[in-house]
Amino acid sequence: MYLLLSIILSIILGYALLMMGPLVGGLLAFGIVAGTLFRGLYLLNEIHKRITKDEPKPDAVKETYETYIRERENKSQA
Repeated sequence: MYLLLSIILSIILGYALLMMGPLVGGLLAFGIVAGTLFRGLYLLNEIHKRITKDEPKPDAVKETYETYIRERENKSQA
């Protein structure tokens, strides 16, 4: 139902923009599209911040120890 309402409102908005003339209608249409894109990018950035905040930070000591163990195993195999 929400999709149908969105389609009908888009048709009405498109018709209104066409009746305003190419300059005014084009400017309004560009403003609507650009505003929607910027809002979408803002929301994606917020989602990215929330997701990456929960990631554990890499532990330098653990990584160094694992590298040391791998190098030691490689030397013992050779």
